[in-house]
This record gives sequence, C-alpha cells and structure tokens, in this order.
Amino acid sequence: MAVSDEIKAKILRYFHVEKWRVGTISRQLNIHYTVVQRILLQSGSAEANSILRPSCLDQFLPFILNTLKKYPKLTASRLYQMSRIF
Repeated sequence: MAVSDEIKAKILRYFHVEKWRVGTISRQLNIHYTVVQRILLQSGSAEANSILRPSCLDQFLPFILNTLKKYPKLTASRLYQMSRIF
C-alpha cells in the first residue's frame, strides 16, 4: 500500500510527539497497524515493536526459577499456589 507523505508525517507526529501507540494511530487514520509499524521502522524508530511493559509475574520470577531448579517436575498449578504464599 502506497502511503502519502502527509500520512507518513501524521504517523511520525502521533508516535513521537503525541506518544500514541501503533494501534491507536492505525484506528485514527483507518490504516492497518502493520502499515504504521512499517513506516515507523523505515524512519528509524526501532522502538515501534519493542515497547516492553512490566509483567505482574516479574516480582515472582526469581522465586519460580529457583524453585524449578530444585524441583524440575513441579507443576504450574503447584508453583502458582506456592507463589501466592510467597
């Protein structure tokens, strides 16, 4: 899909200045989200796909990994119950 320079400018402004997400931009401009991602990647915005948010699992991850080293056959449901106590 050929995208006009005006649309490219809007995409870049929404992403960098307004701090909109890719999905929000695509809905606003009525274009597919992959088009928005492509325009952002072509402009040098590598962070277009790599916005990481913290997971609620992050605080339990060290406990889970240590427990699995000791007991590799432990089930996920048991790990869940153990992490709720932790």
